[in-house]
Amino acid sequence: MTRTEFILMTAVILFVAFCMGWFANWLVHRFTRVAQSDVDQLERMSQELHEAEETRDQAITYLQQREAELTNQLTQTEAELSAAMDGLRDARHEAEELRAYVERVNQSG
Repeated sequence: MTRTEFILMTAVILFVAFCMGWFANWLVHRFTRVAQSDVDQLERMSQELHEAEETRDQAITYLQQREAELTNQLTQTEAELSAAMDGLRDARHEAEELRAYVERVNQSG
């Protein structure tokens, strides 16, 4: 093999290697490229997720406020019930005293 043949064979091998590398690079980029529609869809999904999280946070805040209102109403109702029960107990006790007094007056008279 002469010097010229060696140089030509080396050039051909390097050219073939270059072509194979370029083709492999093209294939990789072809299969890994992200389409603009995919990016747009991801952005839309991201926005929807953000809106859903905001809605969830608003719902949680509303539920906490409503729970506080209902707890307050329950506390007030329990206090009113307790006061009513005390008043009823006092009224019953007073009615018993009046009955006993009326019976004593009727028996002595």
